[in-house]
Amino acid sequence: MSGCCHTDVIFDGASVAYKRVLWLIIALNATMFVVESSAGMLAGSAALQADALDFLGDSVTYTISLYVIGKPLNWRASAAMIKGVSLGAFGLMVFGLTIYRIVVTGMPEPVTMGAIGGLALAVNVLSALLLFKFRNGDANVRSVWLCSRNDAIGNVAVILAAVGVAWSQSPWPDIIVAVIMAALFMKSSVAILRHAREDFNRAAMVS
Repeated sequence: MSGCCHTDVIFDGASVAYKRVLWLIIALNATMFVVESSAGMLAGSAALQADALDFLGDSVTYTISLYVIGKPLNWRASAAMIKGVSLGAFGLMVFGLTIYRIVVTGMPEPVTMGAIGGLALAVNVLSALLLFKFRNGDANVRSVWLCSRNDAIGNVAVILAAVGVAWSQSPWPDIIVAVIMAALFMKSSVAILRHAREDFNRAAMVS
């Protein structure tokens, strides 16, 4: 968005509406972590467990995002940096979980996968829609949007994995989707870290 005299003003999240949206999304993510992690263990699904970890990470990092709103730019860039690093760590954890699933080749339960994946998709689509008008901003604000958008994409993949498991009677669709989700975590991590570095550079120029 632009300010007066054609000066670019980057939205930093300092609005009551944005903070309310973040509080709602934090509550939804924390609830879905409990629901999906339990369902993932019961169904034996690596994809569901990967998505549950993502809900946990989002609830924590969105809380950090909320805390640094209105703080100096280097604080907000640091919050984005934490989110980028945590996404990378989650990606590595999912890779490890997937390798475990390959070694211990159990058959995930597709009905539970599909049902919980559908619920998670609804939650993340709602979150993405609520955040859509706030999608452009500093690294802290943009990282929240990127996470929610990617989460919705990941949920579609979980549902497709459930269909694939039911059709093929094989755990491989579940494993493949878990690997794709891990790769998506890593890609988002790189994008957020790059944007955070740009904000750090901008903060250094101002100071």
